Amino acid sequence: ENVYFGKPCGLMDQCACAVGGLIHIDFKDNSNPVVEKIDNDFSQYGYSLCIVDVHASHADLTPDYAAIPSEMKEVAALFGKEFLNDIPAEEFFSKLPEIFRKVGDRNILRAMHFFKDNERVQKEVDALKADDFDTFLSLIKESGDSSYKRLQNIYSNHDFQNQPVSIGIAISENVLGNNGVCRVHGGGFAGTIQAFV
Repeated sequence: ENVYFGKPCGLMDQCACAVGGLIHIDFKDNSNPVVEKIDNDFSQYGYSLCIVDVHASHADLTPDYAAIPSEMKEVAALFGKEFLNDIPAEEFFSKLPEIFRKVGDRNILRAMHFFKDNERVQKEVDALKADDFDTFLSLIKESGDSSYKRLQNIYSNHDFQNQPVSIGIAISENVLGNNGVCRVHGGGFAGTIQAFV
């Protein structure tokens, strides 16, 4: 994807495909990611994971994808680092008043998502290992809400009239009610959503 499409994506999808099933990945060292396979069968809880195609193209979205790591790196640079992963979350949140207005508001929101979602991912893994599926679902919903509000990878600001992911999530929430959760899947902006049904 990096070379052929020029899309500045990471290794998550590729690792998931290579390992198969549900995995937990730590990218602290990009050249040596720590990949842990999580053996869990959602059907034991009465749920299925559905990946739903929202019938939207990823064409012309490269600048939207590229803006996410670029804006996060701008925040990291305020701390003298290249990546947010090199900054303790407590330090970032304690210095919010100092960094506010030094970068764009969206940069800060995206950094907030990064730090909180890193915490959530570990909690999700812990919940699955403890067979606490209700907590897992709650965390999936929290993460999806944060993607919408903070990461802002649900639709392109350059084409805000086109919101297939937003529509897919809204309809899914309406249909699911209290019988499941849904969220954007992958890099967002187009493509697919996850629905735990």
